[in-house]
Amino acid sequence: MRRISAAAALALALVLPARADDTALWTLYESTLKRAKYIDLTHAFAPVQPVWPGFANAKFKAAEAGRTIPGYVGQGDVFTYEAHGFVATAYDLPTDQYGTQLDPPAHWNPRGATISDLPATYALRPLVVIDITPQVARDEGYHLQVADIAAWEARHGRIPEGSVVMVRSDWSKRWAETERFRQKPFPGVSLAALKFLHLERKILFHGHEPLDTDTTPNLEGEAWLMHNNFAQAEGVANLDKVPQAGALIAIGFAKPLGGTGGFARYVAIAPPDWPEGVSVADAPGAPLPTQAAPLKRGPDGVMRPTPP
Repeated sequence: MRRISAAAALALALVLPARADDTALWTLYESTLKRAKYIDLTHAFAPVQPVWPGFANAKFKAAEAGRTIPGYVGQGDVFTYEAHGFVATAYDLPTDQYGTQLDPPAHWNPRGATISDLPATYALRPLVVIDITPQVARDEGYHLQVADIAAWEARHGRIPEGSVVMVRSDWSKRWAETERFRQKPFPGVSLAALKFLHLERKILFHGHEPLDTDTTPNLEGEAWLMHNNFAQAEGVANLDKVPQAGALIAIGFAKPLGGTGGFARYVAIAPPDWPEGVSVADAPGAPLPTQAAPLKRGPDGVMRPTPP
């Protein structure tokens, strides 16, 4: 029997005749999504990481009690496993443009949608990955061109309307090079390519691995996107582990009211026979694994397993 992709199976499930007790999506999950391979495309945000030069880095610390609860905790006390049964962490996040992001139009556009305005339909979309790593190997400042999109379509067919297009440059492999990562030259996306993707292919949004869309003096690509009410993803990782066509992307993000940026989590969902990623059987998620050693808070405020 011919196997169909997860994206095709989802589309089929959504057009099946509806019934009051319809469980077509559950059937899809059991037959396809449960066996699919899941690949995280997200950097964990940390106190030390690349950030746009105009912003500061985050600070992590133990959360303190904001008020006294007699017999339990005093105002200003730090919560501990030993004294209170739990711990909590406080994050000083000096910007919502930090780490792997989802930028809404309000980031640049005074009349644009904020992160809390984005519809729930952002949750799951077809994923397109356009690989420009050969060009970047020759020129670190290479920007995606319309010709690269045409070459992708010649191999895989027309880009689906409403899809998410991720531009693979492998720049994310330099994430640990904190200073170099944010400096020019770095790979980008040309304005012509952005206009083609949105106006001709009507995609949902595009994403890239660096922290900026392009290296033009006025960030012309990002300015055009935001002022035309389009979102974008930045700081994406692991695009080398994802098929160029046929996968889905799950999109999650924090929802601060009126937020001008989003701390995002992107997960690619690849067909079951894809060599990368993990299935639900590999990582069921409940119960979660036990740490190798008790968690201790380090000098940077991050909780890590620390052997005695």
